[in-house]
Amino acid sequence: MLISITTDFGEKDGYVGTMKGVMAGIAPGVPLIDITQTISPQNVRETAYVLWTAVPYFPADAVHLVVVDPGVGTSRLAIAARSPMGLFVGPDNGVFSYVWSVAPPDIVVALTNPAYQ
Repeated sequence: MLISITTDFGEKDGYVGTMKGVMAGIAPGVPLIDITQTISPQNVRETAYVLWTAVPYFPADAVHLVVVDPGVGTSRLAIAARSPMGLFVGPDNGVFSYVWSVAPPDIVVALTNPAYQ
């Protein structure tokens, strides 16, 4: 298993490193692979395209974490979903739509535990 990370955080501060530190504390030894941290701010369509081009090259048991959400701070739920192309964690805003058009998820759950938000 490995975790891919896609965000619009950029590379000029410590947010990505902090996020990876938290993940290393939760899942020690699991490889973390950046797809990109430079998605245009809040660009859901760009994110969907980047994932669609990258995800097919990852193992089927990879976890793909996405943090690109123009609605951050709203009532929009974070979700986790299982698809033949891996596990997907991120906002329920369309970022996974291109991947799911070729490999639909068989289960989608809302992530409601505040300890992991």
